[in-house]
Amino acid sequence: MVRTKILLLSSIKSPANLVGLFCIVLFFSGCQTGKSPEEVANLFWQTLAQGQVENAKKLVTQDSQHLVNLQDIERHSTIKIGVAVLEESDADATVETTITRNKRQVTFNTVLLKENDIWKVDYLQTQMNISMIPFGEVAKSLKKLGDTFAKQLEKQLPIIQKEMESLGDDLKNQIDELGHSLEKPDKPNKPNPHPGTI
Repeated sequence: MVRTKILLLSSIKSPANLVGLFCIVLFFSGCQTGKSPEEVANLFWQTLAQGQVENAKKLVTQDSQHLVNLQDIERHSTIKIGVAVLEESDADATVETTITRNKRQVTFNTVLLKENDIWKVDYLQTQMNISMIPFGEVAKSLKKLGDTFAKQLEKQLPIIQKEMESLGDDLKNQIDELGHSLEKPDKPNKPNPHPGTI
C-alpha cells in the first residue's frame, strides 16, 4: 500500500494528473462509505420489486436473509421512502416505507441494523411490522366508526334532549296526578249493618 502511494505521488507531474488522481481518490472513498438507512431501505425494496431476491438478500442482516421472498411486495410496485429515525444507540433505525400497487397503498416501518458498520434491513422485524398492518387497519376502521357514531349522536342530541324533557314532563304530570289521587280520601261505601248482627 505504501509502495503504491509512493508510485502515485511520483507520477504526478502535471495539474491534470493531480485532478485525475483526486477524482480517483474521491471515487474510491465514495465506494467505501456506507449507504444511509434510507438508501439501503429504498434499494432493498426496489430490488425486491424487480424480482431480484438474491440481490435483495445481500441488503439484509445475516440472521434474516432466509426470510426474504416475493410475498411482501408485488412486482413493479412504487416505493416511497421516508426519513430514517435513528435510535439512541445509532445501531438501529426505522424508515417509513410506503408501497403502492394498483392504487392499493401500504405503509409500515422498515427496520435496519448496523452489521459490520453497514446498514442492513432487519427483515424479521420488518415482516412483523408488515403483519401488524391488518390490525392497524381494523383499529382505524373502528376509530372511523366511532367518530361517525359520535357525529350522528351529536346531531341527534337536541332531538333526544327534547324527547327526554317531554318524557320528563309527562312523568311529572302522572306523578302529580297520582299524588292528588292519594291525597283525596275515598268515601267508603260500607253498607249499614243490620240490627242484631255482629
